[in-house]
Amino acid sequence: MSFGRNPLHHRRRTTLLAAAAAFAVAVPLTASGPALADANFPSPNGNTNIASIVTYDDVIAELDRLERTSNFGLDVMTLAEVGTEVSTSEQGRDLHVATVGDGPEAVWLQGRIHGNEPYGTESLLAVLKELGTNGSHDWNLLRETYTFHVVPMYNPDGSELNIRQTILQDGSGTRIDLNRDWGAGKFVAAESEAFYEYWTMVDPVFAIDIHHQGLKRQAGTGDEVTLSLGISLAPGGPTLPTIEGGAYDVLTRQMHVHVFDELAKYGNINMDRYQVGGSLEIDIKGGVVSAMMLGFDYKGLNPEGHSNPAVFFETSGNSSDGSLGQKARGKSIRQNVLAMQELLLGMATGEVQQEDAARWEEIPHAPVTGYQTDDGVIPASF
Repeated sequence: MSFGRNPLHHRRRTTLLAAAAAFAVAVPLTASGPALADANFPSPNGNTNIASIVTYDDVIAELDRLERTSNFGLDVMTLAEVGTEVSTSEQGRDLHVATVGDGPEAVWLQGRIHGNEPYGTESLLAVLKELGTNGSHDWNLLRETYTFHVVPMYNPDGSELNIRQTILQDGSGTRIDLNRDWGAGKFVAAESEAFYEYWTMVDPVFAIDIHHQGLKRQAGTGDEVTLSLGISLAPGGPTLPTIEGGAYDVLTRQMHVHVFDELAKYGNINMDRYQVGGSLEIDIKGGVVSAMMLGFDYKGLNPEGHSNPAVFFETSGNSSDGSLGQKARGKSIRQNVLAMQELLLGMATGEVQQEDAARWEEIPHAPVTGYQTDDGVIPASF
């Protein structure tokens, strides 16, 4: 597998670095958000104003605008138009995907699989804008190397309800965490079946998933964390080293080492490794990007066992807990956009594949005591 490596290209970063802050904070889709301030990131005071968070209708309107104003063939489709067997959410909303680029390898970008984690949507729309309109060397390189498949709002029902899950419409009222619904005995929700089938059509070479987490402080320093770098099957853990001869175990660490180094050059981004329960590495198999790495075959739709490496980003705060903080809105979006830009360009140029995977241990984290799996905790000495 090439994982998008293209060593013949050389990066010109001047236009990227100069423009990144400008467009990443200029993406509000509804009424203008408050100006950036020096307050806490995000606010711990429970003052989230969800009226300014983009809605399903806002997303449809913005996707339409991006398609109409694109200079580089950005296409917006519903899954009904794509032709998946299931194509709407549990509550009957159309599920949307945008594609752009002419490259031979597909890349999957998704956000807001949890409805109360909104800035993945805005971050992906910001990246789509650049892919559709920016004619600089870097963005041309990305379009020439990859074809992007972007899901800005995976969970429209939960987004409208400002809850993490979707709600089954079978009369039970059961809430389903869509990020635990790919796997054996799963695919309970309509959204899971729909996007899984689309994934089998796309066969991406890698994927990025944008999330939020609770408020967090860095182990050792106590500094507020703004962005955590995550891999849903823990490097060196019980699962990832067994996949593709360990290739994903290496590459996913290289991906985050690269992001960590590049984002450290920007101010006001404080990163660590994503952990749960204080000192546990996540190793869940039911997550969407976990199932991608495992090459899960559901209903015979993936008989060849296609798989792809994947990583995720977690910005601090979420809307339903009231911990998001509007003063950090632009900053939250900006750090996600920068992380995606740097990772995508690093993959396209081959810089990522040259990173030292062992430096994953240098990214701040608590001492690892075990692995949080779908079935409980496995000690680190497994």
